Amino acid sequence: MSQQTFLYHSKVQDLLNNVQKVIIGKSEVTTLSVVALLAQGHVLLEDVPGVGKTMLVRTLAKSLDCEFKRIQFTPDLLPSDVTGVSIYNPKDMQFEFRPGPLLGNIVLADEINRTSPKTQSALLEGMEEHHVTVDGDTMELKRPFFVMATQNPIEYEGTYPLPEAQLDRFLLKLQMGYPTEQEEMEMLQLVSSNHPIDDVEAMMTKEELIQMQEEVKGVHVNQSIQHYIVQLTSATRQLDSVYLGVSPRGSIALMKAAKAYAYIQGRGYVIPDDVKYLAPFVLSHRIILTNEAKYERTTATSLIHSLLERISIPIGKI
Repeated sequence: MSQQTFLYHSKVQDLLNNVQKVIIGKSEVTTLSVVALLAQGHVLLEDVPGVGKTMLVRTLAKSLDCEFKRIQFTPDLLPSDVTGVSIYNPKDMQFEFRPGPLLGNIVLADEINRTSPKTQSALLEGMEEHHVTVDGDTMELKRPFFVMATQNPIEYEGTYPLPEAQLDRFLLKLQMGYPTEQEEMEMLQLVSSNHPIDDVEAMMTKEELIQMQEEVKGVHVNQSIQHYIVQLTSATRQLDSVYLGVSPRGSIALMKAAKAYAYIQGRGYVIPDDVKYLAPFVLSHRIILTNEAKYERTTATSLIHSLLERISIPIGKI
């Protein structure tokens, strides 16, 4: 890696340390969120209320000096509330476009499963295509563009679960989890006088982040590791307990995530351990289990772990 790349690598570490001053004890979730950001993917956070999902997104946006937008999804939310709307200006006698929150840099899609599929689709179109269509006009989204969506896995009444085809648009699916007693004690001490997010400062500019995203594309992936990725995803399609396996989009997502993770580690190349570590986070939500497997309480994550144990990692030049 070049000297400039190592400079950016140190900035990534500064970013992670900055976020972890607010989000206590969640270094893995923080790191994986930055992996998705650098890979130009998006994250779905699924966990119970009150564990810091929203705070993580706010802290990340503030640390990046990026425009932060929040969409609170409700059953009556319309697609135009997400993408924006054209309003007639009688003074100029023409329509003016007023952008919606999707045209920000860091977008929090809070409780995405509480709105209608039509509104969900408006968000997911922007995530996949990096543009929105309003009144027949197509507008490119800003760079950087990063969506972190949250959903509550406990309360399903009045919700619209994301179809598997839409879940596939998220690079990673993560869970925050409850803190340990020691971590929760540390949180109480931090917020006793003022909230630590008030003291968060930007660690890098938008231009630096975009430069990093471009450099991640140049991280080398040996053909043997590409074959390892394809073996993993292909194996999910052949399991009796799986109704629908990982699509080629999942293979591409795993390679992109591995590149970004290698970059964070200060390497210009991907190693098999990068793929092995990231596979459960990238692939599990892209699998549809059979009814029999669900009845037996088999999980997609456990299937991925079993495949990782069974499939040999590539040995040799990387």
